[in-house]
Amino acid sequence: MSSATGTVTVQQPLNYRAGARVQPADGGQLEEVFEPATGRVLCKVPCSGEKEVDLAVQSAKAAFKIWSQMSGMERCRVMLEAARIIREQRDEIATMETINNGKSIFEARVDIDVSWQCLEYYAGLAGSLAGEHIQLPGGSFGYTRREPLGVCVGIGAWNYPFQIACWKSGPALACGNAMVFKPSPFTPISVVRLAEIFTEAGVPKGLFNVVQGGAATGQFLCQHPDVAKISFTGSVPTGMKIMEMAAKGIKPVTLELGGKSPLIIFSDADLENAVKGALMANFLTQGEVCCNGTRVFVERKILDTFTKEVVKRTQKIKIGDPLLEDTRMGALINRPHLNRVQGFIKQAKEQGAEVLCGGDLYVPDDPKLKNGYYMRPCVLGNCKDDMTCVKEEIFGPVMAILPFDTEEEVVERANATKFGLAGGVFTRDIQKAHRVVAALKAGMCFINNYNVSPVELPFGGYKCSGFGRENGRAAIEYYSQLKTVCVEMGDVESVF
Repeated sequence: MSSATGTVTVQQPLNYRAGARVQPADGGQLEEVFEPATGRVLCKVPCSGEKEVDLAVQSAKAAFKIWSQMSGMERCRVMLEAARIIREQRDEIATMETINNGKSIFEARVDIDVSWQCLEYYAGLAGSLAGEHIQLPGGSFGYTRREPLGVCVGIGAWNYPFQIACWKSGPALACGNAMVFKPSPFTPISVVRLAEIFTEAGVPKGLFNVVQGGAATGQFLCQHPDVAKISFTGSVPTGMKIMEMAAKGIKPVTLELGGKSPLIIFSDADLENAVKGALMANFLTQGEVCCNGTRVFVERKILDTFTKEVVKRTQKIKIGDPLLEDTRMGALINRPHLNRVQGFIKQAKEQGAEVLCGGDLYVPDDPKLKNGYYMRPCVLGNCKDDMTCVKEEIFGPVMAILPFDTEEEVVERANATKFGLAGGVFTRDIQKAHRVVAALKAGMCFINNYNVSPVELPFGGYKCSGFGRENGRAAIEYYSQLKTVCVEMGDVESVF
């Protein structure tokens, strides 16, 4: 694969089964895969049908029999080797991610670092997974065993393709499970490299398989009788459908869905730090981040100062070729999504919001980028809580600024949403900071920072933002099950 923008062609199969790249056994319609930076078609990928999904599940099922019987320390060594390979190939994988996703190479490298750190973290936990011993009367005792679930399905999103695959496969494999992973049809390329790395590292062939496709392929996976668990990252409507399908098979699910998170800036905050936090909370990955703090509540007495500085910094963000080292904002994922984001901005203006900067399409000087999906990051002022741009997830580089007067008021407004993925607070008053985050109905909260994602900490939402957790020790609970064993050391006490 060439590493230059506008020159890539993908020719190898993007399905992965039983330790090798394969064409799907019953590939259906072809999905065009675009390079966001140029609008070029990178390749056309056949969607996997029911037969291919079954072959992938059976491949995983066979590998599970081997992997689940290995000790935690044996699994640890293999996962550490996979992490080492990713670390060694960091730049190559990040380039692949940028070409297919459109985010800056600077950000993509961070994503790949988080990915190998995730595998290292769960490798470290693999050898420590254990149950407990409970003493019972009369010398009898009981104990618990933490056992794997079986074949787990991971369904990923297009904003962090490689990282999400690691977030799901790390705890799954550490617990002894196998996995079939379906990336977004918009970003099918990099996850296959992860599958190859697992094989190179020494997992049984078939332990991590990749099937490509859209909603129909996902449905075949969710309804397969040999699938034990489903972990999904994506939109609320799709999450509802997956939950419904899983319910018919009584399958546990982890759902990491959308958000419309509040970022609260108090007047006593370090202004420089708060401005940086607001930019991090809105413009990473072109604003295509589910936990972004897109409702920026600013205490009224610093509203003008804060807004002026945010607008000034936003206008300086370097947009363009995502593979250039100084680019800080690349291209949105595809044309329909770009049009959707533009539609939100148009509607915001119609409802009375003021575009303080950006929001328009951006055409880079480089002629090869003229058909890419670029826009200038947008800051909206004069926003009200009932505006569509404040209530709905835009999933693009659009920040809405809203004034507030009191702590009680802003907490109530911050929680007045169907979502509950994240929230942030900027203040020098540490008591206030802890008091406010305790009151926020959100699963991931930040104090004086935003959008940091250490793998040691659980990540997930409240309300319509989903349930279950990725990362941290908490994820172990969602990829394993407890068996209780009761041992009687005397005669059975019978009531008969």
